[in-house]
Amino acid sequence: MSELLSYELKDNVAVITLNNGKVNAISPQLIDEFNTALDAAEQNKAVVVITGTPGMLSGGYDLKVMTQSMESAMALVKQGSTLSHRLLSFPMPVIVASPGHAIAKGAFLLLSADLRIGVEGPYKIGLNEVAIGMTMHHAGIAIARARLAPVFLNRCVINAEMFAPQQAKEAGFLDIVVDESELMARAMEEAQKLASLNLKAHKNTKLKVRSAFLNELAEAIEKDAAGSL
Repeated sequence: MSELLSYELKDNVAVITLNNGKVNAISPQLIDEFNTALDAAEQNKAVVVITGTPGMLSGGYDLKVMTQSMESAMALVKQGSTLSHRLLSFPMPVIVASPGHAIAKGAFLLLSADLRIGVEGPYKIGLNEVAIGMTMHHAGIAIARARLAPVFLNRCVINAEMFAPQQAKEAGFLDIVVDESELMARAMEEAQKLASLNLKAHKNTKLKVRSAFLNELAEAIEKDAAGSL
C-alpha cells in the first residue's frame, strides 16, 4: 500500500488505516487502494478493522475532485458508493473504529460496517451534504434509510444535523463509544469476538438480512451514475 492507507494483518485481523492528509479525504486513488486492501483481507480470510488518524476517520470526498467537474464528481460518488456496497456485502465481518470526526463519506463508512466504534471527545459525526450545497445522492439516501434510526433520518439527511459521539450512537452511526485511549484495543477485542463466529453463517445471514437493501443500493448507484433526480 502507499502513504494513503496502510494494511496490517494482526492475529487474523486486517487493520486498514486511512492516512490521506488532514481530513483523510476519500479520493479515487484512496478508493482503489482501499479495494486492494479488501482483496488482501478477503484472501487472508480476516476480519476487517477500518480506522483513521488521531481525531479523524474521514471528512469525506476529496473536494478537489468533487469541484473539478460534474463528471469527476459523479465518478467519485459512484466509486465511493460501490465501495459501500462492497463493505455491506463483504464476506468477512467489518468493523469501523473511528478515532474522531466522521463527516459525509466518512459517516457513510460508519454506515457501511457491521460494527461501529467511536470515541468520546469534541468530535462531529454526520451527513453535511445539504449544508455545503449538495443534494443528497440516491445511494446515500438508501444507505441512510437502511442504517439510521428512523426518528433521526430527516435530521441527518435533510437537515444535515451533526452529532457528538453519544448522540451519533443514538442516531445509528455508532454502536459503541469508548475513551480515545481504548479505541484500538476495543476494536481488536470485538474483532476476535466476531472471528469466533461461524463465518460462513455470518456471511450468509448478512446477505440474507441485507438482500433487499443491497439490491436497492445497486439500483441507486446506477441512478446516480445516470444523473437521475
